[in-house]
This record gives sequence, structure tokens and C-alpha cells, in this order.
Amino acid sequence: MNRPTTRRAGGRFALVSLFIALATVVFGAGPVPAADAGGSWWEPTARPGPDSQINVTGAPFKGTDAQGKVRGFVDAHNHLMSNEGFGGRMICGRTFSEAGVADALKDCPEHYPDGSGALFEHLTGGDNGKHDPVGWPTFKDWPAHNSLSHQQNYYAWVERAWRGGQRVLVNDLVTNGLICSLLPRDRGCDEMDAIRLEARKTYEMQAYIDKMYGGAGKGWFRIVTDSAQARSVIEQGKLAVVLGVETSEPFGCKMILDVAQCDKAAIDKGLDELYSLGVRSMFLCHKFDNALCGVRFDSGTTGVAVNIGQFLSTGTFWATEKCAGPQHDNPIGLVAPAAMAEKLPPGVSVPSYASDARCNTRGLTRLGEYAVKGLMQRGMMLELDHMSVKAAGRALDMLEAEEYPGVISSHSWMDMDWTERVYRLGGFVAEYMHGAQGFVGEAAQKAELRRKYGVGLGYGTDMNGVGGWPAPGGADAPNAVTYPFRTFDGGSVVDRQVTGERTWDLNTDGAAHNGLVPDWIEQIRLTPGGPGVVDELSHGAESYLTTWKATEKHELGVDLAAGRPASASSTQWWNPFVNYSPGLTVDGDTGTRWASEWSDDQWLQVDLGEVRRVGRVTLDWEAAYARAYRIELSQDGSAWHDAWSTEAGDGGYDTAEFTSEPARYVRIHGVRRATGWGYSLYEVTVNRS
Repeated sequence: MNRPTTRRAGGRFALVSLFIALATVVFGAGPVPAADAGGSWWEPTARPGPDSQINVTGAPFKGTDAQGKVRGFVDAHNHLMSNEGFGGRMICGRTFSEAGVADALKDCPEHYPDGSGALFEHLTGGDNGKHDPVGWPTFKDWPAHNSLSHQQNYYAWVERAWRGGQRVLVNDLVTNGLICSLLPRDRGCDEMDAIRLEARKTYEMQAYIDKMYGGAGKGWFRIVTDSAQARSVIEQGKLAVVLGVETSEPFGCKMILDVAQCDKAAIDKGLDELYSLGVRSMFLCHKFDNALCGVRFDSGTTGVAVNIGQFLSTGTFWATEKCAGPQHDNPIGLVAPAAMAEKLPPGVSVPSYASDARCNTRGLTRLGEYAVKGLMQRGMMLELDHMSVKAAGRALDMLEAEEYPGVISSHSWMDMDWTERVYRLGGFVAEYMHGAQGFVGEAAQKAELRRKYGVGLGYGTDMNGVGGWPAPGGADAPNAVTYPFRTFDGGSVVDRQVTGERTWDLNTDGAAHNGLVPDWIEQIRLTPGGPGVVDELSHGAESYLTTWKATEKHELGVDLAAGRPASASSTQWWNPFVNYSPGLTVDGDTGTRWASEWSDDQWLQVDLGEVRRVGRVTLDWEAAYARAYRIELSQDGSAWHDAWSTEAGDGGYDTAEFTSEPARYVRIHGVRRATGWGYSLYEVTVNRS
């Protein structure tokens, strides 16, 4: 939810929530015969009436190409049901209603009679203090590309995106407890309750669409829980819908004054519940630092607002440090407007930040590492977007140690320097849905990498995600869309979209709702460099499924060192109340560690109990790490040889890989320290390969 602030047009997500804290006739919806059904499989036998038009004719493509691969676009980041999150009154209007379109597409109660009570809409730039709250049938003022509080995912608009070539949609279940507490609301603010409700509503939407097509399983909207199901759905020409989660404090894992409010049991219980709901991908943090990880900052005024929101939620502001590598988080807004500063307790002010300190000090916590391992154990995919570079780097280290492919960047919130690491693992990358020219330009930056790894491209619309969408380019723009046009496969004809009395045109309205995604893709095609990008997008569904299938098939490596006897050249002994013995590196507890005496030439070794093939050693260093060290192997404990070495150790999570060979004893031999302390390891893992 929410794109990078460097590309945002008016998105002031958290600012609004802080200010808000202070400051129709329903038509019947009985089934009626479809106007142009004609027995076509893609047309419903009965659609509610009155209703939105689709304005796409022709059969949706299905099957596979000559290489047996599916075709189609991937919306890797959408929020179909965010109107049910945040207490139920931040996004106005619903994705569907049994009572029909007039009931679904109506404004929030406080927006009537003239929009003057719509504080969220005013502060996010969607109107000038007033707007016409009437939705169906006139839609005078909403939905719009810059209206952040109105429904953009009405089911018929989602249908139009599908008819235009989309074949995968990731529905991220989303909410934020603090924002909920500051807004008008219809329900409680527990984040997991909101996730449960949004999941249930997604299944209800599937049933709602199925009913139009004659019964369960017959509609085009198919929720899938594994890659084989998804592939089958796409081969039938239908839309595969994947459930994800993007929330700020999953499983109650918030942080108050740097104290975690959850434990490992809560994480296990939460992951198990999400999996049972059908969730297959998730973010571990979003907007606020939590007990699992630090976040990638927002910038400008939005950044100030989110930082204040973090303080109100956690009792701490963001903290920064100089970055250890070329990757960096977004710069933070440095000056809090007076009206915002007044919301803080007396004597509290937003801190200032050094311009050369661009990285969040908070990375992936030990509980966050436990959650990453939990995702891997369940075959779920990890979303890197919104993680601080420190957290994302650590997560990638862990994924690489397991060669785990289930990693996704879905809407341009990851530092682009991580892209090759994602592709090398087998992961998937999508760009935020910004203007056609900007989208093509961003795609060009990593085009060579996509060719190198043979992958397609996705987009993340972030609809209903309070981010802002492509503005109108004008009917005279060089890449203006000419209606009607054909979809990328040539099989369907797309005309202007009509809902009620309103006709939308991408050239003059911008990307006002999800139904205009096919028009936006046509605009990309008409942009210099765009035809190749559309071709890459058409391979997005196959690439997403490839990542998902590899994730499901992955088998976690067996740790040959777990619980085995360990010894060391020395053990730090000066504190009689703390145990630093070598066996603590193979006990499976990342809260314990071995520490050596404070000199260079030190080692720790593990007895595997019998000769086994060894090809990978993973080290979890404490702050006292080795700059130069080597991995030594032995079959008898007497004759040793070097299997791997480095003189550029950087601490953190290290993985040493080498050609596997038989060994009973594995030794980590420190040659030169990186600090004035000795060597200290939390965990040592030994794998076959």
C-alpha cells in the first residue's frame, strides 16, 4: 500500500489520519438476462441490473503459447477489500453488494450532503473542501485518479481489467490500527480482525460472481492457493486471485518503547491462521517500525506525518545511521509543520536527521528472522517492499542461505540495487502503476537484468491503497489512447468505460479506477519504448507462477550441525554469570552465542557424528565478527584442509558455499578480527549443499 513518495502525486497517507483525529436510493438487484451473453463462456448468464458496463468485446485469450507458457499481466499489489479495513470508513464504497451497484458505490455517511465533512479526502488533495458525494449513477467527482478515499475496485471494473489481459491479481489484505483509531469507524481496530474480514469478503465476492455464471466454480474470479491451481485458472482464460497481507503490526507484533508485544508462539499461530485463510505472501512491516523489522522511510511532509504516527503507536521516532552499502532508505522530511507538531505531547518534537544518515537503524529483529523462517517453512512468499535496507539485506541473506526463491518486490518500494539478488534467487519484481512514460523509464533501468534471467515484468496498481494514480495526459498527448483499441493479443476490442451516466476516458480522466488498467497499458504501448514493455508485461503471469512453484517445491536444508558436540580454541570467561560456550552455536536459539577470547587466531568446530557430505556453512555473527576467516574440514579431526576462505568478511549473516565433500568435523577458523573484541557467533548451520 502506497508507492514511494518520490513518485507520489498528492499521497499524504498518515498526515490525514493525524488531522482527522482533531479536527441515496438503493436500486433492486434481481438477476436479469445478460444483454449480449449469446452463450459465450466469458459472459454471465445473469448480471445484476442496473450495473456497470464492461465495454470490452471479444473472447478473452486462454490456453498457453507455443512453449506451453501462460500469457497475461500481473497486478502484484492491489487492495480489493481495503474499504473493510481501517475501521470501515477510510475507503468509501464497496467492491460488490448483494443489493446492487447503487448500494455498493455510495459515499461514506460523513461525506453527505456536499462533501464538506470528508476530511480525509480534503487533506489528501482529492477535492477543494467539497465534492459531490453521489456515486451511482452520476459519479460527478469520484472515483478519480487523485481521490484517495473512494472505491476503485468495483467488481465490474476488476472484470474489465481481466478482460483486457490481466490474469493474476494479488489482493493484499490491509489495515492499520492507529489510523483506524483516529478515523470515523464502524468496527474495532484489531488488525487481525480486519484481515479476517477482508479475506472473508474476498471469498464472498467470488461466490457473488459465481452466482452470475450459474453456480460455484463457474465465474471468472478464482481464488487460488497454489501455483498449479493458478496455472489451471489462467489456462482457462480466467483471473487467478492470490491473497497477501500488508499490515503494520501483524499478529499483534507492535513495539512499545522498543519492547516487542508478541512472541514466537504468536507468530506461529498467526502464520498458521493466515495460511488457513489462503494467504500465500505477506509483508512483515509497513509504515511503522514493529517487533519484526524496521521500515523504509516515507519522505517529505508524508514522512513527517508517518514518523509522528510511529511515535503515537510505538513511543519512538525513526532513528537513522550512515548506510553500510550503496543501498539507502528514502530521506525523511526534516521539518514538522506547526499544525502537525501540535499533535505531539508537550515537550516532544520530531527529531532532526543528518543528511548523510539515510538508513534506518532498525533492521530485521530476531523475531523477524523467526517470521522469515516461518514463511519458508510454510512455503509462503516474502514481500521486501517497505522493509528498511538493513532489514531487506538481512532477509535476503537468510533467503540466500536457504536458496529460497519466494521473494517479491511488488510496487517499487524496494531499493532497486537489490533487484539482481531477487532475480538470482528466482524471485519476482513489479513496478508501481505510475504514468506511462515513467513506467517505461523505470522498466528500462533493469531491462538487461530481466533479459539475463529470462523473466517477465509485473505492475502493482495499489488501487484503494491511498497512493495516487496516473493523471490525465490530455487528448493531444503523443501517447494519447485512441478508442476503441485492441488488447495486446489482438483478440478483444476495448472502448471507453461506462458506469451509469459517466463515461471514463484515460486521456481526460487518468487512471481513475481499476477498469482503466487496459487503457493505461495501451498508453504504455503508444509510448516510445512501450511495445517491448507491454511484451514483458504479457510474460508476467508466467514469471509469477514460476516463482510461486519454485517456492512450493523448495525443501529446506537439513542442518547437520544441530545439537551436535561443539568445541573451541577458547571461550570468553570473564563474566561468570553469562554462558558463552561453543555448544550454544548449535542449539537453535538465536538468543545465545559463543564468544572467544580477544585475540585473532581462534576457532570453533562441530563434530557431525559421522562422515557426511558438506557443501554449505552458514554463520550468524554477533557484533564481534571476523574480517578474515576460513572454513576447514576434516574426516578424522587430525588432518584438516581449507574448503573456503575470505579476507573481506562483513559480519551479519554469512553463507560459505563450496563443492561438497565428505567430512565429519567442520571448523570456523578466525584469522583476523574486524573489531577489538574476539569472535562471537550466534548460530552455525552446516548443510550438504
